[in-house]
Amino acid sequence: MELVKPDIGLVFWMTITFLILLFILRKFAWKPILTMITDREASIANSLSEAANAREEMKSLKSQNEQILQEAVAEREKMLREAREMKEKMIAEAKTQAQDEGKKMIAQAKEAINMERDAAMRQIREQAVLLSIDAASKILKKELASAELQESLMSTYLNDVNAN
Repeated sequence: MELVKPDIGLVFWMTITFLILLFILRKFAWKPILTMITDREASIANSLSEAANAREEMKSLKSQNEQILQEAVAEREKMLREAREMKEKMIAEAKTQAQDEGKKMIAQAKEAINMERDAAMRQIREQAVLLSIDAASKILKKELASAELQESLMSTYLNDVNAN
């Protein structure tokens, strides 16, 4: 029961002991504890600021990565567009060249046909002339076989010459 109802001497000595302990702690432990707490607080604040900086840097890197990705996509699209345009240009040039070659071939064929037609027409004329000469010579031989016919033909020609 003494502990439940402490004596004044006990309270006095407990208070003195507590004050001495408080003085010793304040004199020797309080400053190091406060400096440790202050250092720890500064360390935590520094870590938080570094984490915030790292977060900002990560955001920056992420935005840079997105920008680089967008630029790469745009570059790819540009290259594909240029390739399509080049393909279309090459196809158009090939079509134009094929049309030109076709026109040249048609013109050459027409020229060859005209030359062969002209040659055939010359040959037909030559054949017609030869046939006409052959026919005329046969007719003349037949009609001029008699002497009377020769004399009458000569006189007709002489009269025509004299008339002119």
